[in-house]
Amino acid sequence: MKKLKLSTLATAISALGLLGLSSASQADQKVVDQLSKLKLNYNVVDNRAADNGVDCAALGADWASCNKAVITLTNDGQDITSKEWAIYFHSVRQILRVDNDQFKITFITGDLHKLEPTDKFTGFAKNKAVEIPIIGEYWQVFETDLMPRWYATSADAKPKVLANTDTEDLYKFITPFAGDLWKRTKDDNNVLMNTENRYAKNQDVKTLSAENLRGQIIPTPLDVKIHDVDVDLGKQGVALDLAVLDKTTVDVVSKRFELLGVKTKAKGFPIKATINAQAFTGDQAVSGAYELKITENGAEIVGFDKAGAFYGVQSILSLIPAEGSLKIATLDAKDAPRFQYRGIFLDVGRNFHSKATVLRLLDQMAAYKLNKFHFHLSDDEGWRIEIPGLPELTDVGSKRCHDLSETKCLLPQLGSGPNSDNMGSGHFSRAEYIDIVKYAQARQIEVIPELDIPAHARAAVVSMEARYKKLMAAGDEKGANEFRLVDPTDTSNTTSVQFYDRKSYLNPCLDSSKRFVDKVIGEVAQMHKDAGQPLTTWHFGGDEAKNIRLGAGYQDKNAKVEPGKGLIDMSIEDKPWAKSEVCQTAIKEGKVEDMLHLPSHFALEVSKMVSAHGIDRMLAWQDGLKHAKDAKAFATKRVGVNFWDTLYWGGFDSINDWANKGYEVIVSNPDYVYFDMPYEVNPQERGYYWATRFTDERKVFSFAPNNMPQNAETSVDRDGNHFVAKSDKAWPGVHGLSAHSWSETQRTDGETEYMIYPRMMPLAERAWHRASWEQDYKAGREYKGGETTFVDVKALAADWERFSNLMGQRELAKLDKSGVAYRLPVPGAKITDGKLHANIALPGLTIEYSVDGGKKWQRYDASAQPSVTGDVSVRSTSPDGKRHSRAEPVKG
Repeated sequence: MKKLKLSTLATAISALGLLGLSSASQADQKVVDQLSKLKLNYNVVDNRAADNGVDCAALGADWASCNKAVITLTNDGQDITSKEWAIYFHSVRQILRVDNDQFKITFITGDLHKLEPTDKFTGFAKNKAVEIPIIGEYWQVFETDLMPRWYATSADAKPKVLANTDTEDLYKFITPFAGDLWKRTKDDNNVLMNTENRYAKNQDVKTLSAENLRGQIIPTPLDVKIHDVDVDLGKQGVALDLAVLDKTTVDVVSKRFELLGVKTKAKGFPIKATINAQAFTGDQAVSGAYELKITENGAEIVGFDKAGAFYGVQSILSLIPAEGSLKIATLDAKDAPRFQYRGIFLDVGRNFHSKATVLRLLDQMAAYKLNKFHFHLSDDEGWRIEIPGLPELTDVGSKRCHDLSETKCLLPQLGSGPNSDNMGSGHFSRAEYIDIVKYAQARQIEVIPELDIPAHARAAVVSMEARYKKLMAAGDEKGANEFRLVDPTDTSNTTSVQFYDRKSYLNPCLDSSKRFVDKVIGEVAQMHKDAGQPLTTWHFGGDEAKNIRLGAGYQDKNAKVEPGKGLIDMSIEDKPWAKSEVCQTAIKEGKVEDMLHLPSHFALEVSKMVSAHGIDRMLAWQDGLKHAKDAKAFATKRVGVNFWDTLYWGGFDSINDWANKGYEVIVSNPDYVYFDMPYEVNPQERGYYWATRFTDERKVFSFAPNNMPQNAETSVDRDGNHFVAKSDKAWPGVHGLSAHSWSETQRTDGETEYMIYPRMMPLAERAWHRASWEQDYKAGREYKGGETTFVDVKALAADWERFSNLMGQRELAKLDKSGVAYRLPVPGAKITDGKLHANIALPGLTIEYSVDGGKKWQRYDASAQPSVTGDVSVRSTSPDGKRHSRAEPVKG
């Protein structure tokens, strides 16, 4: 190789400038590189700052609630003196004040903030730490409120994530919560779950023998008679005669048997299914009903329809132990589902989740007889499905990166940072979506797509604005305006619930918005047709089309001051679309009553499109339809609502209004079946908590979905207090029950599965089976938590003991075989007279203990409590031994 001449080298250096790598750019990149090596620490120091001298109201905090934290940046490298930089970070709590005059923090959008130096900035000195005290809105009582992937920028340099924040291990950059930081208010009456309190809570759940669990099916059948003889499927295998089911469904069943260790053989134990709707009468003459007879010579299933035949086989599969002997009990069962809608909702908008995770979810839904998959495919933070003809929706709207113009991608949110290589970005291609629908169809599951409008529509709005700019630049004005979703005259000052501006709302008054919605419905309907599952239900979305600053927690700073509310200038706040000339014209022409009625009016308009596409039912979040007269006002034959009022704030009564207006009510109460809420009151658990501080498996199991007031006797409100519930209204009953997994704090597939499983199992139980301890609704009956005793709590406790043992002894091992990353409960434990006593919420799981701070673990034996000293900790272990719960210390 010839040596490079000096002239050639000079030319190369000059070329670097042409490539944008000027000396200034190189200097900017050096600053970014240095900043990315800063060690960040975030320390929440006070969650009740208003009680400790901070005037949160004057700072404009909602309900005058704010928290204090300290950001510490430590420089282990060379001095950083440049003032030409910014560090962007994610905070779901808006920053209200910075108490270090060397820095300022600017709100960008959503949870994105920008930290910058002021003129007083003196630099990050070598081997020194800089503290930046801040005041944030509300409180931060769970550690997952704090988001990873802070990143540095400088001019046109490539952004870089601060290295110690580029992780899902939050302890790499936060100070663990301690003391009473877990308390939202000084009067918070929740119980912090530590090993001692957990031990007391688990005391009424004993380990049952295998004989006590023999012949038990999940979800519980309507009527079952268990016989004395067992059948060994492990020795015989099974011979499946399921001609009444589609081949794809038979393949599903065969694979499930094989997963559980049972081979399919031509001369195995005969399992035959037939369909005979005439064999069912009354309440049992419904889709999904079946009769099952298991004898020594074979099993016979009679289904009301294909779903019933499929569920009969699933009941046989439910009986199979996941470990050891593969014997099942002989029995006779008659069964039918309690509700026709038994659903799971998965949000892939806030953060994306892989196709593999979706398919695993569908597998487990089928195993537990859940039949509706509510697929939340868009939100402010992402559009997740390819729509032919509108490539910008996924080219821009499915990606996050640091593009302040948002013409290439959406700005980072929810801990994604500036890169597009994590679950902040992603979408399903048309082919992938069709695959998912086919997969669901083979498992008797209806896929219900939701593309949320008119609020929560920022990903769509920004994408269509990028399209608008591109086509306008190309001289195609007509094409640019064809699917535009904003009115350029609209200067409304609005703030959405997730702190986005007016771009969070699709404008419902534009013809182009209607064309967009119609286009999307048509394309998605065609995908369903191609998948072999014609689209019969469309979810409109419709929730939270409001300006949060006009909420009850704020007041006008120029009016009479009411204690306990944030002070803001209400005169500059607008309702969504208030300054849109197109919407103002629609109101003047009498097309819609006023701005408040726009979301419901738009829902009525969309129902016409839905009906025109041959779709019989439209669903929505109930607040999106609140100004419609009743279900008959819509163009579709059927209209349903996901009812998501918090029960203790009046949902026990307001749910009746929707049922009495003719809506198919799907119970979706966030305080019981939102699976993004934490499992327990402990700062280390994941999740949001605006509706409840905890929802564990037992709480889901104890939920009475068809008699809302009853739940006042078996649960508490967000602050751990008893509440009173009563309704005097008529109650037609609910149509269904659905759990909901929102994904704001779930940035990986594993985090998502942790939140869904195993809570899905008690959800399926309540959706399929009405327990004996569930009361009939009685108008006027008042339930008072801690006082009235209408509910048979002994029967409830015994039922839970049975069910929790089935989960711990049998079902979790099946999840292991399916590769599901479910949550393992942390054991309860205490030390008495030097002996370790431990228990667990799901009996059958292995408990381990350590006496040396977690270096070595030993199996706990309840029949011989070990003597312990030293640094004692406990944890639980999955049946396959591959995973462990969080380890926690035990007080001596």
